[in-house]
Amino acid sequence: MVDETPPEAPAALPSSVAAPADRQSRIPGVRWAAMGSTQRFVLACGGAALVIALAPFVLDSYTLNILVRAVFYAMLALTVDVLWGYTGYLTFGQSAFFGAGTYAAGLVFTHLGFSPGLALLALLAALLSAALIAALVGWLSFYHGATPLYASVISLVLPIVMTQLLFSGGTFTGSSSGLTGYSTFDLSLEAWFWWAGFTLLILTALAWRFVHSDAGRLLLATRDNELRCAYLGINTSTLKTLLLVATALVASVAGFGYASFSGVVAPELAGFVFGTEVIIWVALGGRGTLVGPVFGALLIEVASAYLGGSLPYVWKLLLGAAFVAVIVLLPQGLLPALLGRWRRQAADAPSAPPPRLLRAPAMARGEDGAASGPAVAMKGVARHFGSLRVLEGIDIEARAGELVSLIGPNGAGKTTLMKCLSDGAERSAGSVHIAGHDIHRSPPYVCVRHGLGRKFQTANVFDTLTVAECLRIARARLERPSAWRCSSELALPAYALSVLRVTQLDQKLGTQARHLSHGEQQALELAMVLAMEPRVVLLDEPTAGLTLAERTQIGQVFLDLAHRFGLCLLLVEHDIDFVREISTRMVVLHQGRIAMQGTVREVVDSELVRTIYSGAAGHAQEAA
Repeated sequence: MVDETPPEAPAALPSSVAAPADRQSRIPGVRWAAMGSTQRFVLACGGAALVIALAPFVLDSYTLNILVRAVFYAMLALTVDVLWGYTGYLTFGQSAFFGAGTYAAGLVFTHLGFSPGLALLALLAALLSAALIAALVGWLSFYHGATPLYASVISLVLPIVMTQLLFSGGTFTGSSSGLTGYSTFDLSLEAWFWWAGFTLLILTALAWRFVHSDAGRLLLATRDNELRCAYLGINTSTLKTLLLVATALVASVAGFGYASFSGVVAPELAGFVFGTEVIIWVALGGRGTLVGPVFGALLIEVASAYLGGSLPYVWKLLLGAAFVAVIVLLPQGLLPALLGRWRRQAADAPSAPPPRLLRAPAMARGEDGAASGPAVAMKGVARHFGSLRVLEGIDIEARAGELVSLIGPNGAGKTTLMKCLSDGAERSAGSVHIAGHDIHRSPPYVCVRHGLGRKFQTANVFDTLTVAECLRIARARLERPSAWRCSSELALPAYALSVLRVTQLDQKLGTQARHLSHGEQQALELAMVLAMEPRVVLLDEPTAGLTLAERTQIGQVFLDLAHRFGLCLLLVEHDIDFVREISTRMVVLHQGRIAMQGTVREVVDSELVRTIYSGAAGHAQEAA
């Protein structure tokens, strides 16, 4: 049911107040900024379509020929921007997929001839080869635990390997000379320009629509904080692999079009140097803007055609110097710098209203016996780093509705135990069951699917996304986000809504997470964890850095989660006074082992606990 109603419309302003805004709206820049982003993009697409339609009647044949080639390059630059600008994956390998498209066309048209049927065969071969290569590269680059640097190195090796294969193909691939002189489509230069130009426009529009949709926000979330994505149940490896395959398909189509138009293919089109040039186009145009890389590719290619012949060496020097200057002085690229005034006005203009909050229906629980059994069961859990034993023989059980606090001095192994609970690969020995499911060696996104939620010690959110977008990402596993639109509603479970109300984050749904205070970011992360509807919530020092009022507030929230909503909470905390007020039971860790566990009174009044803490304090004073 609806949990919140839209705010009432503000009263109309007097004409004396509204008049200045009306006069300002007549200024082109202000009027443009006041439009919604979708309206601006639709108008921009309309203007681009008009330019594409009229350009052949204005430009000469030489310029049209250059522009057709540049348009195919711009399609490739668009794919690099989606990967690098929106997911943070710096790839040098998109040229290999472009080369796969060019050689699919060149090989079929050279060795089999040309006909509509063979052209379709060549296109299918381009798509299939690009998809298979991209799937293999994605599997190698994004497996669980791979670093972004490793993925970039794999993308760097790909075009080198591709080029060597083409060199070793002999007469079949044309070796270093490539393939020329084959028959291709009999189209006029104007027809080629219209076909390529409108294809680029459609691809750009589709890419823009996708990255601004709910599903497209997953790309930004992956770029901002891939670890948090994994702990929200999102398999980022699969996400990036699918995106790589999709962009590879587009790149292969661009390569197929280039080979069909030019009648020439060469190994350099699949090479590392060409892949690096595409990155330069994207960086110069404006990474993460889509339109910037397109214009960057078009402008640089046209300039290269006119200046490269008369100033072959000086032009390369100028291009390199421009690249360095832009990276140092304008790290966002040329287009954002040129449109800076309009972008600032657009940022100041009223944004789209935040989504309306709804209460999500209670998630159906399977009859797996988890309700009657323990929500968490650890037996013999251990963590070793060589001969160093951080944890040894940990046996803990906790049930729904309990708030179990894990206490102990620094170095006792509390955070390591949290890692063992939420990531199967972190455990050296023992077993962990979450809601009746053995997590085995599963990665975090699989553990989350068993009903686990983890809140980190420091606020772990998506800095460039708004509060509402962060919460929508957290719901992505339960509600498949749309790849076409942004929903005007956001459904959350009752306890997540309760956290938003108590912390007043429901009044800041349109605020970017990086603009929130430390306490608000902590609350947002907790709300994101709860949005997944977990059965078990791990809380690693959630009160660190909070004021006394915020600590009291968050303590009441924890009590409600355990006793009112029936969740199982495992809390790591140093402040015994804080956990004494809210805990159901307490477990004391010391030197990687359980020193004691029992009721709050038993633990707090224990001489053993006082000895452990006083001993830790004494060691700290000696070390100081």
